[in-house]
Amino acid sequence: MSVRLSLLALLDQGPCYGYQLRTELDWRTGGTGPINVGQIYNTLDRLERDKLVQKTGENNYYEITDTGRREVRAWFGSPSPASDLASKLALAATLPGVDIAAIIRVQRAASAAPAVGGAVPATADQLASTLIAAASRLASRMELELLDEAARLLTLRIAPAPLSSEVPKRGRPVKVAG
Repeated sequence: MSVRLSLLALLDQGPCYGYQLRTELDWRTGGTGPINVGQIYNTLDRLERDKLVQKTGENNYYEITDTGRREVRAWFGSPSPASDLASKLALAATLPGVDIAAIIRVQRAASAAPAVGGAVPATADQLASTLIAAASRLASRMELELLDEAARLLTLRIAPAPLSSEVPKRGRPVKVAG
């Protein structure tokens, strides 16, 4: 999962504290990639350095900049590696205003791999390239199946959830409604 882009997508919904972002990210991605709060703050520091987010107000909320918003739009508008796809879809499906059907269309177009067939390999290097091509085809099929499942789940019309408005207490997680 791209923590950097996921945090930007959450901040695109509104200003947040670092711990609040960790809680939201964990909830919205089903806790698939446990992320410690230190990683969240390190990522926020880099995002601030790159002028994609800024601290705001005396409470030190983080908010997204226009440059950060453009980066989120580009991420949602482009295909992702297979390793990030499920988390990206889960996050997108829970955020208001994100066109997950468009994300699925873009990813589907990128995942449609051409069939690779041909002669049976006769040498070790042919065997290696044949195995790599087979792995690529299988990964593409897996992505397409995931996209089919995501499209099927969209028909359930479950409403995306806004960010929690509860302010985290020091050292205590915010309870996110699910």
